[in-house]
Amino acid sequence: MNRRKMRMILLIAISAILGGVTFKVGESIWQGKKKSIREKAVKTALQYMPDAALQIKDFHRAQVDGERKVWEVFGEEARYLKAEGQLVLKKPRIFFYQKDDSTVEATGENGTLWIEEGQGDMQKAQLLGEVEVNFRGYVLKTGEILYFKNTNQMLLPGRVSVRGAGMELDGSHMEVSLDDEKMRLNRDVKTKVEPDKLQKLKGKPNEKKPG
Repeated sequence: MNRRKMRMILLIAISAILGGVTFKVGESIWQGKKKSIREKAVKTALQYMPDAALQIKDFHRAQVDGERKVWEVFGEEARYLKAEGQLVLKKPRIFFYQKDDSTVEATGENGTLWIEEGQGDMQKAQLLGEVEVNFRGYVLKTGEILYFKNTNQMLLPGRVSVRGAGMELDGSHMEVSLDDEKMRLNRDVKTKVEPDKLQKLKGKPNEKKPG
């Protein structure tokens, strides 16, 4: 790491110790290597800052396994609460990348990520307020969604509506397994199915990518 990069990272960390850091940069400014420096600086600040508040504009974080992205998080604004190990997000968008290169997208008005101390990995996530999930051509709408890394599952504990070509579902307490890509609606289920449309959709991946 050259001196310029090291100086920038240390400056951000020191500023956080003195009382907080606010990042406000446009996508047109931070590109390529500069984007990499910013992400390293955020990670450094998260790991080494004390209980001072860290506020980040245009938040972006991703986990990569080898050459494949596992998940990616965007937010208009993020606030890090070190004592609780939480990132509080405004307008969060989470993308989960499947092994066949399809994606599962979840959005909400507000969100919280629980971060593993020292590593910065997301252990749990909660999205609230007009939550929407795009999953294999279907749109799930609800008021709250929870994601658990240890099981790689989503839980939608409240009322849920599911809409897609060939099927409409309404109910509550839905479970979504990202490993085997199965949805299960457990309570008060109402179903409307159009077999012809459902058959045409079967097997088509969700190709929506972050943008």
